[in-house]
Amino acid sequence: MKFATLSHRILAQIIDYMVFCIVFFPVTYLVKGTWLMTRADHIWVIFDPICGVFLVIIFAYFILLEWIAGFTVGKYLLKMRVVTPEGKKITLKESLIRNFGRMIDGLPCFNIIGMVSIVRSEKKQRVGDKLAKTFVIRVNPCAMGLIAHG
Repeated sequence: MKFATLSHRILAQIIDYMVFCIVFFPVTYLVKGTWLMTRADHIWVIFDPICGVFLVIIFAYFILLEWIAGFTVGKYLLKMRVVTPEGKKITLKESLIRNFGRMIDGLPCFNIIGMVSIVRSEKKQRVGDKLAKTFVIRVNPCAMGLIAHG
């Protein structure tokens, strides 16, 4: 297996967050009348229900796409896939574990723990990957189709 490097993973994450921006900014404008919310725009000073909805959508995006397809939009464009140690498609449980591991990887800010973990890991795993026993690998462009369950 050829493990995905930190730089490829960062670029994939940037692409995924650009997808979110394409959706979230117009929705925020329609709901709140502003493209980018400030503290004054939030119902509860630093939080707003729309932010909670977006957070759920972000987690669902990563969990479901990595489980069902093996990749997100960013990973697909950079020819990466999330797999088990055997190189197979991950289960829903593995996807849940690796993605809730993002809360550890994101500490203290800007995914510093996750990035250090990837750089220091022989198999380029962040904490969420280690907890779920998953890997992000580079694949041949011909292998980017959907993998059947099993």
